[in-house]
Amino acid sequence: MTAAERGAPAAGGPPLAGVTVVALEQAVAAPFATRNLADHGARVIKVERVDGGDFARAYDSGVRGGLGTHFAWLNRSKESVALDLKRDEGRAILAELVAGADVFLQNLAPGSAARLGFGADELRARDPRLIVVDMSGYGARGPYRDKRAYDMLVQAEAGLISVTGTPETPVKAGSPLADIAAGMYAFSGTLAALVRRGTTGEGASIEITMFDAVAEWMGQAMYTTLYTGSPPPRTRLSHPVIAPYDAYPTADGVDVVIGVQNDRGWAALAAGVLDRPDLVTDPEYATNQARVRNRAKVDAIVAGVTSRTGREELLRRLDEAGVPNASLNDARGLIAHPQLAERGRWREVGSPAGGIRALLPPITFADAEPRMDPVPALGEHTDAVLRELGRDDAAIEALRAAGAVG
Repeated sequence: MTAAERGAPAAGGPPLAGVTVVALEQAVAAPFATRNLADHGARVIKVERVDGGDFARAYDSGVRGGLGTHFAWLNRSKESVALDLKRDEGRAILAELVAGADVFLQNLAPGSAARLGFGADELRARDPRLIVVDMSGYGARGPYRDKRAYDMLVQAEAGLISVTGTPETPVKAGSPLADIAAGMYAFSGTLAALVRRGTTGEGASIEITMFDAVAEWMGQAMYTTLYTGSPPPRTRLSHPVIAPYDAYPTADGVDVVIGVQNDRGWAALAAGVLDRPDLVTDPEYATNQARVRNRAKVDAIVAGVTSRTGREELLRRLDEAGVPNASLNDARGLIAHPQLAERGRWREVGSPAGGIRALLPPITFADAEPRMDPVPALGEHTDAVLRELGRDDAAIEALRAAGAVG
């Protein structure tokens, strides 16, 4: 009997309560997927190496006490079990954990899980209701199967870097978007599989690749290239097919971002902020395609007004006119953002470094609080989980002495 069969979530409780996930994971993409599952009530048992654990623990020591920033972000509300999967005893324990799980998710190198005895076909032959999620950079087949795949490398290979940056210099996205994209597809794919299993009783074998995820996000650029023959140019903050759409200076020296999506928005900007109603019907500016052709003139007209206006005054006028706009914040601005404070989006979670601040997950249920449990220390839950599997103290000590668990 699976964890989900043992108990459905209570009305108003976390939607994934009763679901158990065993994750053989490291780095960013897979931990991001399972943290989202944990946020909504799933029990996530994170299996780590005995010799240092998930290597994201040591990417940096940016959180006080030496805890890595990536690890703190991605691993709250999980249980850490340290196993040596090179040993028979370690693999036997993992097999027991998977036997009691609803979902097994892993992001080892392609083929590694199967060589350890945890391939999707083998696992689902034993338990057809199991949902197996295999994550990798490029997938289990094809010429890039064994190619190293870190976030920046996949951003480059899938073309994302080619459309990001200045005309002179391509740049990668500042956040690990390839990892995040793959993690979100793994999360949503797992949810879809759980829904289908609830209807049909069948589990699933799911493959998620970072490359496929970013390729999907490149859709507009691909269609532009497919049907015009030319890839979209890099346009700094602006948009290759929309104008005005950029950051503009203010009298305070702080830029404000203005994004006009259509001709109605242009009319609001021209008449309500620029005091130039004549631009609404001027054939050089009246349509978006005309404005894109005359982007330099458009930007000069807009900047000529914004540069003489203070930031707060400009934001007020833009809002009153109904023109889309934003402050060009950095991470400090995000942390201090009044929208997060007013809506109570901050929480404190425990960690080996003590209490740390964390944002609530983006999916907000009106009748259920997300889990915001501590970030685990390496192997913190090994003994407790082994006791659940029927090991007594003597057996646990013997496993630890043999190096099979940590």
